[in-house]
Amino acid sequence: MSNPVTLPLWMFLLILVFAAITFASHFLFPSVRWFFRRRMERAVKQLNTRLQRPIEPFRLLRRYDLIQRLIYDPEVTRAVVDHARETGMREDVAFEQARRYAREIVPSFSAFAYFGWGVRGARFLSRALYRVRLGHHDPRELAGIDPEATVIFVMNHRSNMDYVLVTHLAADRSALSYAVGEWAQVWPLSQLFRSMGAYFIRRKSRDAVYRKVLRQYVGQATRGGVTQAIFPEGGLSLDGALAKPKLGLLSYIVEGLDLEARDVVFVPVGLNYDRVLEDKVLIGAAEAGGRRFNAGIGKVTRAILRQIWLRLRGKYHRFGYAAVSFGAPVSLRGHPDLVANPEVLAEHLMAQVGQVIPVLPVPLVAHLLLENDLDRAGLEQAFLAALDRLHSSHVHLPRADKSYAVEVGLRALTERDLVAKQGEIYRVNKASRKFVEFYANSIRHLF
Repeated sequence: MSNPVTLPLWMFLLILVFAAITFASHFLFPSVRWFFRRRMERAVKQLNTRLQRPIEPFRLLRRYDLIQRLIYDPEVTRAVVDHARETGMREDVAFEQARRYAREIVPSFSAFAYFGWGVRGARFLSRALYRVRLGHHDPRELAGIDPEATVIFVMNHRSNMDYVLVTHLAADRSALSYAVGEWAQVWPLSQLFRSMGAYFIRRKSRDAVYRKVLRQYVGQATRGGVTQAIFPEGGLSLDGALAKPKLGLLSYIVEGLDLEARDVVFVPVGLNYDRVLEDKVLIGAAEAGGRRFNAGIGKVTRAILRQIWLRLRGKYHRFGYAAVSFGAPVSLRGHPDLVANPEVLAEHLMAQVGQVIPVLPVPLVAHLLLENDLDRAGLEQAFLAALDRLHSSHVHLPRADKSYAVEVGLRALTERDLVAKQGEIYRVNKASRKFVEFYANSIRHLF
């Protein structure tokens, strides 16, 4: 037993490497993970004292545990067995398919990522691009929501800036979990969104197993009290107007609810912009008759570099105003009739969203010039008349000055050659009429 053993040097080094890996995986890594997890728990506990709605325990579960809970859900298991029987696929293969779907959907929320650089980045980007304004909101209504209720912000979808803007303005209330589409499933965006608590959805998938996995995840998150933000329209508005709501996520949320255990409260959120960053892309997609967006990485990069160049030359201007309004919360306990009919619920919520969409200078001036060609005095008179018709809506007047609001809207439209001045008369350029309609459509329903 005490005789020496001779080994080649390469084998000795290999044994050392395996020994180091074993020590690290069994002793070092668990200790390091425990140390950082303890620090994270203390940080989250301190953070929760500053939030109106503390971060839910469900969201703090390890991603691996969430995936395991999801794929072993009885409903998912039943869907896997049915799918295997219908397609002739082996059950273990179908189960692995469900596991891949779960890995694709489930986020890996990081409180540090969200409230550290995430919220700071959203605040910086929002203020760098827009003059951000908070429109209609009643802090007492939002603070009066049952602390144990699941809160879901229901929003219109104008721009990809919607995510950034609402994250910035809701940062003191809670961490929001967004449903994001296939466009975000590109590295490194996918990792970024996952760490911010977003979950991925395939909007057009008809795979029964996938739909069941997604349905069960949304149900688990809702029952776990996760604060969510959804866009019932299902995608960006191509013409600027509110679109009819789709029932997918809403039906998943209300399915199998136990309102005695936990209420679900929807908060309508209306967003509007003086300028939508992707307006050319969206209008182009509408003209092409589909949702294929001509916005490759090269085009996006050139647009960013152009704005940086303008900033370096001192010629950069922000893209006008961006505003967000919060409507009155809708409790499902208070409206049990809506639970049984997701279609009625969707129509009701979108009507509430439409009523709180802020009216900004550019959309209002665009609406007025589409109705008539006007000189400056006539435009100001029409603006005042429109304010009387919009008395129940939130209208943002820069500097609380109606004449200056007309100037702001008119300047933004003329600088982009959407509106031309001929003599003393302002009229919409024929070649740019679709752009003017795009902005006017955002408030058309209010008239």
